[in-house]
Amino acid sequence: MTIVLGTLLAAVAVLLVALPFLREPVAGDDRLDRPGEEEERRLGLVEQRDQALAALKELEFDHRTAKIGDDDYRELVGPLRQAVARALRAIEGDQPRIPQE
Repeated sequence: MTIVLGTLLAAVAVLLVALPFLREPVAGDDRLDRPGEEEERRLGLVEQRDQALAALKELEFDHRTAKIGDDDYRELVGPLRQAVARALRAIEGDQPRIPQE
């Protein structure tokens, strides 16, 4: 008797857990809206900033581990820092666009 009752209780529990997945979707679409033009522009600027920061971090790591010499480091660090600064200014709204290099 207890085996039958336990099996029945387990079946009801499985049904209750699975019920939301078995229902038909609601008529309304629950997908997120696509980003607008301004939001896509901002996401592009954030991506440029992240890429420039990652390149700067890698350059500094390579310099500290002596994979890159002092002369090469001085030559490469300036443009990367400028790229980061341009990206930050563009994100903050100081510049309308980042010029592509």
